[in-house]
Amino acid sequence: MQLCRFNDHQLGLVQGDEVLDVTAALKVLPAYRYPLPTYDLLIANLAAICAEAKRIVSSESGVTRRALADLKLLSPVANPGKVIAAPVNYLKHLQEARLDKGIHHKNQIDEIQRVGLFLKASSSIEGASAGVTIARTDRRNDHEIELVAVIGKAGRNIPAANALEHVAGYCVGLDMTVRGPEERSMRKSPDGYTVLGPYLTTADEIADANNLDLVIAVNGEVRQHANTRDLIMNVAALIEFASSFYTLQPGDILMTGTPEGVSQVFPGDRMTAEITGLGCMLVDIHPVQ
Repeated sequence: MQLCRFNDHQLGLVQGDEVLDVTAALKVLPAYRYPLPTYDLLIANLAAICAEAKRIVSSESGVTRRALADLKLLSPVANPGKVIAAPVNYLKHLQEARLDKGIHHKNQIDEIQRVGLFLKASSSIEGASAGVTIARTDRRNDHEIELVAVIGKAGRNIPAANALEHVAGYCVGLDMTVRGPEERSMRKSPDGYTVLGPYLTTADEIADANNLDLVIAVNGEVRQHANTRDLIMNVAALIEFASSFYTLQPGDILMTGTPEGVSQVFPGDRMTAEITGLGCMLVDIHPVQ
């Protein structure tokens, strides 16, 4: 199943180039009072949401259909507790980062097993339709396409053998990056610098997360093209690694790393980011207002 959040926080079931409005399925979510949970309610109750969405579509002839292209697509996850990101997780990207001073800025670039993971601010998350506003016009700002795994079940010290049982689904991610000497978490956390979309594809729809093509083009020119089989640490290994440090919660975002080919983008550019089975999102680069 592929679910999107659109327009005014409505919920849609994606079927090809159409979206069926199943916002009524949100009524199955439990009610909470302050203090609210530190996880995403929709993802924590995804099985119930999917079941209710199927019931609505099968039993109600009046379900509204909309063209996917006409919708304002929001982030598939509204309230993730944390965004966990994997640096230099493709060998060729590790090599280019070490060789290009425009990327490393005299920072030491170590293997992911040594440098570990990093966190991005949840306030950096946006959906595809919002586009990206350049945060620092005095710096190089790069695109980085990544496979994103959305955690569906809480866990700590999760073994790799069972790790994929904790994945609710997958989506396309852009880890936008300001180049410079500061720590990664600072340079990758401006507003809008974590783009997720175009929708959430549930894990049962993806036969092998370790064999997916990633492609990003800027103004029609392909800049990055790779396959997740080239990940140094795959999704299961990353979940094991991350959960050895902190408890993973439903809705947590795991960005698995970007391949080689990262490059600068400018206001007026349009990025087209696509991953096998997860859809294609169009993301415009906006000038500072």
